[in-house]
Amino acid sequence: MPRLPFLLLMALSFPVSAQPPAPMELTVSEGFRNPLGYHDALPTFSWKLADERPGARQTAYHITATDGADTVLWDSGKVESDQSVYLPWGGTALKSRNRVEWSVRYWDQDGVESPPSAFAHFEMGLLDNADWQAKWIHPPLLDDAEATLDPVPCFRREFSLEHDVAEARVYVTARGIFELTINGHRVGDDHFAPGWTNYDKKIETLTYDVTDLLQSGPNVIGARVARGWYASGMMNGAWGQVPQLLLQLEVRSPAGAVTTVASDEKWSVSLAGPITYATIYGGEDYDARQELAGWNLIGGDGRSFEPVSVSPIGDTPLLRPKRFRTVRRTEFLPSVSVREVEPGRAIFDLGQNMVGVPEISLPGLADQQITVSVAEMLNPDGSLYRDNYRSARSLAYYLPAEDGGISYAPAFTFFGFRYVEVSGYDPSFPPELSWVRGHVWHTDFPATGTFTSSHETLNQLNQNIRWGLRGNFLEIPTDCPQRNERLGWTGDAQVFAPVALFHYDTHAFWASWLESMRIDQHEDGSVPHVIPAGPRFADWVNSPGWGDAMFIIPWQVYVATGDRRLLAENYDAMKLRFDWYHSRADNHLQTMDRGFGDWLQPVMYHGEDRLVGEDTRWGETTRDFLATCYYGYGARIMANAAAVLERNDEARYFDRVHQDVRAAVTVAYFDAEGKLTLPVETQTGYVLPVAFDLIDSLEMQTKVTNAFVDRLARDGNRLNTGFLGTSMLTTALHVMGRPDLANHLVFSREYPGWMFSIDQGATTIWERWNSYTHADGFGDASMNSFNHYAYGAVGQYLYERFAGIRPDPASPGYRHVVINPVFTDHPLTEASAQLETRYGLVSNTWERDGDDIVMTTRIPPNASGTIVLPFGTEPIVEQGTCEFQTLKSTGTSAAVPAGIYRLRFQVP
Repeated sequence: MPRLPFLLLMALSFPVSAQPPAPMELTVSEGFRNPLGYHDALPTFSWKLADERPGARQTAYHITATDGADTVLWDSGKVESDQSVYLPWGGTALKSRNRVEWSVRYWDQDGVESPPSAFAHFEMGLLDNADWQAKWIHPPLLDDAEATLDPVPCFRREFSLEHDVAEARVYVTARGIFELTINGHRVGDDHFAPGWTNYDKKIETLTYDVTDLLQSGPNVIGARVARGWYASGMMNGAWGQVPQLLLQLEVRSPAGAVTTVASDEKWSVSLAGPITYATIYGGEDYDARQELAGWNLIGGDGRSFEPVSVSPIGDTPLLRPKRFRTVRRTEFLPSVSVREVEPGRAIFDLGQNMVGVPEISLPGLADQQITVSVAEMLNPDGSLYRDNYRSARSLAYYLPAEDGGISYAPAFTFFGFRYVEVSGYDPSFPPELSWVRGHVWHTDFPATGTFTSSHETLNQLNQNIRWGLRGNFLEIPTDCPQRNERLGWTGDAQVFAPVALFHYDTHAFWASWLESMRIDQHEDGSVPHVIPAGPRFADWVNSPGWGDAMFIIPWQVYVATGDRRLLAENYDAMKLRFDWYHSRADNHLQTMDRGFGDWLQPVMYHGEDRLVGEDTRWGETTRDFLATCYYGYGARIMANAAAVLERNDEARYFDRVHQDVRAAVTVAYFDAEGKLTLPVETQTGYVLPVAFDLIDSLEMQTKVTNAFVDRLARDGNRLNTGFLGTSMLTTALHVMGRPDLANHLVFSREYPGWMFSIDQGATTIWERWNSYTHADGFGDASMNSFNHYAYGAVGQYLYERFAGIRPDPASPGYRHVVINPVFTDHPLTEASAQLETRYGLVSNTWERDGDDIVMTTRIPPNASGTIVLPFGTEPIVEQGTCEFQTLKSTGTSAAVPAGIYRLRFQVP
């Protein structure tokens, strides 16, 4: 039989009139799938097209939403639109407890209608304080305003249901962190719920389906509530002294009658339970001899319980459903080695610096305390290095009630650690690897992006970045997970947000944290350095590069997700932050006597002669200059955001400000030859104006580039930037047209540098490049975190430049994908990245095949891309259909619709 032409085969495989498959992976708002206890009364709707045909796209859609029964809540009708993400709800605003089931169908590029999708659903939580019948309950000790509470209180409530259970929901929150049971069964698998907010202004609530845990007749609710962030005495202060519980159980009978059991005076509490101490910094103490037998079971021993004290809800703080995923255990890490120090004491190595808790399963002796101590590193003598924990106790104690095997993992604290020392177990047993494993905890967002290459150390760097993210995205984006800090530093977060948005679906995580930022923002636009600010740090504000997270992160989230509504939600706060700068401007420049400078610049050019802060940690780049740069950057972001939101007059205004600041920066900080004129010629002084588009002509940018290249050469072609400059270093070099230097810095194994730290043993990103060195040992213990993600901002360079996947701000959320890898001036022979977007999977893989490069690109349905190759490339298209053209401005490029493309070419 004669062979058919390829295009004819494709036509036979995908007839023009073929019905496209039904939409899939339906989500609401920031990527939620079938959420329970949902927060958004006016949600948006997204779906993916399952059509694998080349060029697959949508031309219309039809959404139907019901209450799960016979009532139609909204029918969009057929809407001519290619939009398949963030479609706004067209019905009336939803109310507490509403259930919505929805389905969508669409019409493809040929006008052919798809089948309807399977139904997705969501159910609202309690949206207003008035929906609560419950009262706050707490131990009577709260009546003493000066009291503190070490034991974790146990609350219980017995009740009887006079009917069968058709459906049951429990709505619950705490001032503190809770663990809930019904009839002895754990409710949910969350940790640290409800989370960390400004408890004076807003507390988040959780909703659980507990239908299967209840029965007709007697039942009992049990709850343990620890101090958590609310009352642990964090560095930024405590909101209260004693944990409190708020709970409302609603049980529906088959006939539709509702029985409500709420936290009130009918509850009882005991402080005599086994957890005698639990705080964030301190750890946890567990006395098994004090276990309350059956306390959370029907008919359990309630002799140690006493009546609770109660207080009303009131109008504040706001009680609102949690708007992102909770902290959960996402992985177990087994021990990879164990060393017996002496009988009854051993050190276990988990092989990876992680965040969570160790679980011990080992032989114990009655009344002999077992101590669990943790560390990120070992001293030269093999003992735990704990100096960098500062005043954080970070210990767990377990007191067995009897001889024999015990199993224990702390419930109400977390540690940053790799090594676990256990002492006090039965010394007649030699230690075994199975005795200790790590519970990895972090906010349970789905993984979305991956990167890999032919270079083992580069792959390790990528893994270190991911582990640093996982370890520090526990409820909020913390700076570090181990010492007496663990705060939501805004500067660290803004430099790292794009990387977080690639590796994990952190869309809702950022939306929630930005809400906390808006809550803590001052009326004049000032933004605290940490969010939540807490009672102590509310007025610690406005360091350049830190408070500016208020306008930087919303834009970054928009570019990565395409969520226009999130941009609108934050726009007023963004503008307020910008206005704070604008009100201080003098001839378009800023004067600033506060802030952290370019924090942790590695090497001082002038010793301590020209520091901008208290000591060398502040670096040598002046705060006036940094403030001016972020003012100009803010103007550019605001111009872009205003244009997206169709605030055209404001967009033009912000653009004029940006142009004015560009001109002022160029004149004020550079001489005619492009050399920096600051008191100290720092690398960051060149990096930020270029990265923020603050050099006012191409001619001057060329001169600035040459001056920066000279500065680098005098620095031995080593980076010398702090937190702010490092995040923009490789970006600036690309703008300057020097990717060769950017590549050199990434692959450098000299101090300071990413691979230098890996060569010293790093399995996460460190706070300092030399937090530890084989030659000199440990750095300054007062600020020496071995899990500090800020320098992981370089991860953006890995997937955008080496693998070549970039979003397009003009068509955000990867609706239009730019594929533009760097093939030369580095040791890679292959690189690959993939990203699960709201439209589907984007991927790009290239590898060397002799003198050729073979590259395979995937663009998801209803999206498009531009493939950019080096100038003068003549690719052979082995799969897909695309036409390349060569332009001086962009190189050799092709615009492509959805599909898979395989190219073979040689780089000129």
